[in-house]
Amino acid sequence: MTGTPPGNPPLRVGLVGYGLAGSVFHAPLIAATEGLALDTVVTSNPERQQQARAEFPDVRTVATPDELFDRASELDLVVVASPNKTHVPLATRALEAGLPVVVDKPVAGTAAEARALAALAEERGLLLSVFQNRRWDNDFLTLRKLLAEDALGDVWRFESRFERWRPKPKGGWRESGDPAEIGGLLYDLGSHVVDQALVLFGPVTQVYAESVVRRAGAEADDDTFLALTHANGVRSHLYVSSTAAQLGPRFRVLGAKAGYVKHGLDPQEAALREGKRPGPGWGEEDESLWGRVGAGDSPLTGGGQVAATVAGDYPAYYAAVANALREGGPNPVDALEAAAALDVLEAARRSARDGVVVSL
Repeated sequence: MTGTPPGNPPLRVGLVGYGLAGSVFHAPLIAATEGLALDTVVTSNPERQQQARAEFPDVRTVATPDELFDRASELDLVVVASPNKTHVPLATRALEAGLPVVVDKPVAGTAAEARALAALAEERGLLLSVFQNRRWDNDFLTLRKLLAEDALGDVWRFESRFERWRPKPKGGWRESGDPAEIGGLLYDLGSHVVDQALVLFGPVTQVYAESVVRRAGAEADDDTFLALTHANGVRSHLYVSSTAAQLGPRFRVLGAKAGYVKHGLDPQEAALREGKRPGPGWGEEDESLWGRVGAGDSPLTGGGQVAATVAGDYPAYYAAVANALREGGPNPVDALEAAAALDVLEAARRSARDGVVVSL
């Protein structure tokens, strides 16, 4: 932890889950946030318990959520980073125990469940926030800056790709075909690209989607495309894939004055996976990866002007959570915003299944 305001003990955080989300994203970011202290990690896996204690020597580890909630009075915040199907029941338990809660995306399997959680949080007067870390990606922050400066003019089309080349399934609940697991790319990476599109361009009126299982042995969608029509007329084309042998641009944004093209993924996840922690230079990328803004030429042949990439800032999320709990600041990602994204994801699932355009 980087420090605590004088006279204010740190807010004690219980983290449920120490897989990819818990160990790579949440634990390091919580520990790096002024005013927060990682108090307890819940995982039944002995190796992950050992890993948590090695990485955070002061942390307590317990095997079950019951053990965590038995000590609810000793905690100030619960973070749910366990498998998707557990998000709603664990968040509900936290709120009923009187604890604010952060839930990894997707907050729920349906928009109705997300709105019910939001209503419970409001009834209890507690923070319910959803970890949509990709709002603090470097390319997304850069695009927001360009839009604020009107560098592109009226946007006509937003293309966003979150693509990978993983020709062999890794297995596990994320690739399970059991609907109860809420697996597949639509609800995994799709949660990110849909959330970003809604933040940038507002509500959606129509959804069309194509969702395919391409890899031998895969059970859940691994190659999915969404076409969204926003109420303001912007069209968003969103691609999420584990089967992309050649990766397209992360963003291609076409406006009335100019376009913006950006390749490559924000470096923060890779840095966290490598064990790096927030500090000076965090979230910055090499100038060779900066995108370009221009009209009439391809950025790959030197067209347009280089647009300096804003540094990514995942630490800003938990800093905002701490501020919301201590000072009454705004919730960085409200659950009702996450519910609106789930409306789109549910419509996409129906569109892909039935081959129809779904109106919202």
